[in-house]
Amino acid sequence: MKNDFIPSSWAELMDFLFKDTWDESLERYRSPFVYRGLSDANYELISSLIRLGGAYQALERHLLRNFIKYAQRTSIPNESLWNWLAIAQHHGLPTRLIDWTYSPLVALHFATANPLKFNTDGVIWCVNYVKGNLFLPEQLSEIIKNEGSNVFTPYMLDKVCNSLSKLEKLSENEFNLFLEPPSLDDRIVNQHALFSLMSTSSGHLGRWLNEHPDIHFRIIIPKDLKWEIRDKLDQANITERVLFPGLDGLSRWLKRHYSPKNIFLQEY
Repeated sequence: MKNDFIPSSWAELMDFLFKDTWDESLERYRSPFVYRGLSDANYELISSLIRLGGAYQALERHLLRNFIKYAQRTSIPNESLWNWLAIAQHHGLPTRLIDWTYSPLVALHFATANPLKFNTDGVIWCVNYVKGNLFLPEQLSEIIKNEGSNVFTPYMLDKVCNSLSKLEKLSENEFNLFLEPPSLDDRIVNQHALFSLMSTSSGHLGRWLNEHPDIHFRIIIPKDLKWEIRDKLDQANITERVLFPGLDGLSRWLKRHYSPKNIFLQEY
């Protein structure tokens, strides 16, 4: 792609990851980007709802309605649909949300976390969420402006719309926004996580971004660099043990950390 960068070394990769993060007005490094790492550069940037296939557009409301019906009410900070949507995504329900992080190193972890993909180029999508707000409908732009924020919270979205159907009706054109979830658990906090949210269930974020090339770029992670990156991330404590607190994350980290290198080329 036109906006792709391919580093040839760890040092060059770090330069790309922190590209355009200097804020002249503050005279500090304050990144306007969010990041998503994928282990395979050929993976499409689409939601888990679209990946579900079939009549996923019609199924969206049934999935969410039944999740809300059967979920533990005590696990939700309040009854906002956007809180429900965030926790549903967090626990693996197919939704139109896509996971992102403010941390380029966390994104780099996810681009190099799957040993079965160490012979495949990975990718990190870098999206300027501040510039992305220029494409929001007027009502949402006003909320952002009045709050002095660049991303939405469930509370902010509820001021304009409290349902997916109302969100879609805000504009004739598809749009994307970024939603910060409540701090539901340590995983969200440690991953410095947020979500992208397309205005329609069929919204293909990758295509939408390619229609707006000025707000994003991609970093292709060469397969030949993946082992070095993985080892240096482990040394920096960017691991499953930290990003997925609990025994599952601990076990995943230990399995990968103590396995011989050639085992990943056979079976994991």
